[in-house]
Amino acid sequence: MRLTGKVAVVTGAASGIGKEIARTFVAEGAKVVIADLNQKGADAAAAEMNGAERRAVGVAMDVTKEDEVEAGMAKGIEAFGRLDILVSNAGIQTVAPFDQFEFAKWKQLLAIHLDGAFLTTRAALRQMYKQGNGGSIIYMGSVHSKEASVLKAPYVAAKHGLIGLAKVVAKEGAAHGVRANVICPGFVRTPLVEKQIPEQAKELGISEQDVIKKVMLKDTVDGEFTTVDDVAQAALFFAAFETNALTGQSLVVSHGWFMQ
Repeated sequence: MRLTGKVAVVTGAASGIGKEIARTFVAEGAKVVIADLNQKGADAAAAEMNGAERRAVGVAMDVTKEDEVEAGMAKGIEAFGRLDILVSNAGIQTVAPFDQFEFAKWKQLLAIHLDGAFLTTRAALRQMYKQGNGGSIIYMGSVHSKEASVLKAPYVAAKHGLIGLAKVVAKEGAAHGVRANVICPGFVRTPLVEKQIPEQAKELGISEQDVIKKVMLKDTVDGEFTTVDDVAQAALFFAAFETNALTGQSLVVSHGWFMQ
C-alpha cells in the first residue's frame, strides 16, 4: 500500500471528489481527516471508512474562517499524531453573466477556493516543517485553471489562482521536502456539476441535454464525464510521488478536454 504510515487532511470530503480521495487514501494505508462544513456528513463518511482500526475521523471546518481551520487541523493532528498530505478540495460553483454577477457571490467563491487554500496550506506547512519529514500539498484545480468558460468569472479566476499558489508553495516548501501540485479535472458528475446543468440551460437558452453534450463534454475525446475515481487516482499519484521531480506541476484529468 502506497500511503502506509501517512496521515492526510482532505477538505470538502464528506461527499463527491473529496470523499473518493479519502476512501482511496485509506485503501492505500493512510489515515485520513475528513474536513467538511457538514460535521454530520464528515462523521458519516469517516464511519464508512473505519474498520476494526480507526482509519478516518471527521472534523467540522469552514475553510474561510481562520479559527475553524486552525482548530480543525489541530484536531486532526491530535487524532493521528502527524500530517503528511493536504488535499485542498473544498469548493463551490456559481454561474451568472459577468455584468450580472453579485459581488457577494464573487467574494464567497474566491474566499472558499483561495482563502481556504491559503489557510489550510499555512496550517499544514507549519506542521510539516516542524515534523521535518516533508509532505505533499495537493490543490483541486480544474480545467478552468487552464481555460475559460462563459458565466464562470470567479471560478475561473480562483482556479487560475491555485496554479500560482502551488508554484510558490513548491518553491518555498522544497527546502523542507514539501511538494505542491494541482489536479485539474474536467466535468465530474457530482452534485456541484448537476446543479450547473439547469442553471446553464436557463442562461444559455438550450436544453439540459445540450448543456451536457455541447458545453460540458463537447471537447472531450469520448463524450464521457471525468469520474471521481479518475481524480482520486491522480491525487494518489501525487501524494505517493516522493521526489521533487513533479513539484509545482499541474495535471489535467479531463478525457482529453484541454491537452497541454
